[in-house]
Amino acid sequence: MRPTVHDVARAAGVSLATVDRVINGREKVREATALRVEAAIHKLGFVRNQAAANLAKSRVYRFVFLIPEGTNSFMRRLEEEARSAGQAMASDGIELRVVPVAAFDADALAAALNGLDLADIAGVALVATESPSVRRALDRLRDGGVPIVTLVSDAPSFQRNRYVGIDNVAAGRTAASLIGRFVGKTPGKIALVAGSMLVRDHVERRMGFEQVVRSEYPYLDLLPVVEGRDDRATTRSVVEQCLDSDPNIVGLYNIGAGNAGVIEVLEARPVEARPIVVAHELSPHTRRALELGLIHAVINQDAGHEIRSAVRTLRAFADRSPLIESQEQIRIEIYLRDNLP
Repeated sequence: MRPTVHDVARAAGVSLATVDRVINGREKVREATALRVEAAIHKLGFVRNQAAANLAKSRVYRFVFLIPEGTNSFMRRLEEEARSAGQAMASDGIELRVVPVAAFDADALAAALNGLDLADIAGVALVATESPSVRRALDRLRDGGVPIVTLVSDAPSFQRNRYVGIDNVAAGRTAASLIGRFVGKTPGKIALVAGSMLVRDHVERRMGFEQVVRSEYPYLDLLPVVEGRDDRATTRSVVEQCLDSDPNIVGLYNIGAGNAGVIEVLEARPVEARPIVVAHELSPHTRRALELGLIHAVINQDAGHEIRSAVRTLRAFADRSPLIESQEQIRIEIYLRDNLP
């Protein structure tokens, strides 16, 4: 049976109130008394029940999730999962507020961060855009003692507590291995389409992709990255121009979103003129494209897992309690036409 505060109080020869003050760091307790309580805690193996403590104090965790606006289906799924998590966790004292921000707009993200009241929030999660203005805004939060988690796209040089998302370099390497295997020994060029090279996840995916192609598939030439802004129409336009301008393209890696635009271009081309395509995130669009053979593989990450992990992480930092590392690892999933869930 797990030891309780009553057991600690008896072992230390003090009152329950004294044990509570030592555990929670409230009011001054004589050093000798505090040492007795700490010794009893260690001897008994007492572990504080943070959930019960929070319930007793009616503590409320107010977390803010800043998620990019737009047609990016994965970001919309993140937003949906965040709102669902907020409803499901309300009974645990968690208030989760979603704040939409303009995609790839560092100044808009910084303005949203600067508009947060430090006294009213217990943690912030955001899809990071690297810029001096965002850095300054995050510094203000950290200086105010607010835990920060980056989602999907990391910014390790920023003042953040933890990144929650897949290893994007590994995702890019995976995409290169898939395209290389599908293409076989056919020499040719690979088209690269990103949302924006201002976000680290797209930069890291491109970096991982290049590492594998250069070392394992030297007969494949990488074209310069074109940006589709994760927008359907823009992505359709840049992919169409790319394929029309070079008949030697044998593969295409869509690093970001805008998959609907890629699919529209592929559908308009004869089968023999379509490259091998690897994209990110399983959605109704990419599922259909896999089934039709327009896209050959999809690299996916679980949006619900990322949101729940971000909430657990922010709460752990707020409580100064440990995380279960294996529970918070976001895994890379690979879907082909043959293993669709």
